Amino acid sequence: MKIRDLPAHQQEEITGFFLVHQKELRSNRAGDGYLSLVLGDSTGTLDARMWDNLETLPDFSSGDVIKVKGRVQPYRNRVQLSVMQLRLARPEEASPGDFLPASTRDPREMLADLRAIAESVKQPHLGALLGAVLGDEAIASRLLVAPAAKSMHHAFRGGLLEHVLSLCRMCDLAASHYAWIRRDLLITGAILHDIGKIHELSYDTSFQYTNSGQLVGHLVQGLALVREKMAGVAEFPENYRVLVEHMLLSHHGHLEFGSPKEPLFAEALLLHYLDDLDSKMEAMRATLASANAATPEQEWTARCPSLDRALLNLDVFLREGGKA
Repeated sequence: MKIRDLPAHQQEEITGFFLVHQKELRSNRAGDGYLSLVLGDSTGTLDARMWDNLETLPDFSSGDVIKVKGRVQPYRNRVQLSVMQLRLARPEEASPGDFLPASTRDPREMLADLRAIAESVKQPHLGALLGAVLGDEAIASRLLVAPAAKSMHHAFRGGLLEHVLSLCRMCDLAASHYAWIRRDLLITGAILHDIGKIHELSYDTSFQYTNSGQLVGHLVQGLALVREKMAGVAEFPENYRVLVEHMLLSHHGHLEFGSPKEPLFAEALLLHYLDDLDSKMEAMRATLASANAATPEQEWTARCPSLDRALLNLDVFLREGGKA
């Protein structure tokens, strides 16, 4: 049984494999120790507690897969698992990557769609640059599994591809509305803006920042990758080089958000706002989906961290007639 299918308002005994996201030994008010866990599978996470037999616990840590027997029970309008037994999973039983949340779309189909969009870029040097990036199998293999973020938006395997594809479609809509926008430049920025995240994040057993991601960050990592590919494109124009680099460095939009430059031409500004919009809409979608699974009768969700607010669940609000 997947986490999303666990009963939210009744007790049920289950046995299954879960990835350990967090592990901590704590004490209650009486001073008694207990084990606090955050467990996950490809559909979500849940809190778990183990109160007894702590002295017989096997050696395991975050990033390991464990087999758990426990009782699902509601706690503060959320699902919690009371663990009775657990053991470390054997290698042939489970692989950690199988338990990470993943896109509902086939990543290879998404990569093929993104390559088709790149091929629609008519400016020859920009098209060659995109072909060099997406045609590099070392890059492509990482794109197939990379999340777009650790937790804020599209935080699932294949999330980076899903985000970039969504952004490209939004860019096409915007370019058709603002006819004076250089569509080829905008699409190039959309495809490349977060490419450094394939190195900023690790995503084999959990979503974490790599050492270079912590120390350097995806803006600079992406810039280095793109510069390397530009060097392999014959006679890449200096004016396009500096425009693409500016889009990568300014797409966060504001200095306080980590961009060393603010957007200084139309395509860069449009990229920033569309990128920001797509990330916020995905954060809303994920928060509402989680709320519908865990607390389907509540009008308001828990606080959405990336938006710093609770959200109104319109499905419940409209069904209930919009209580004052």
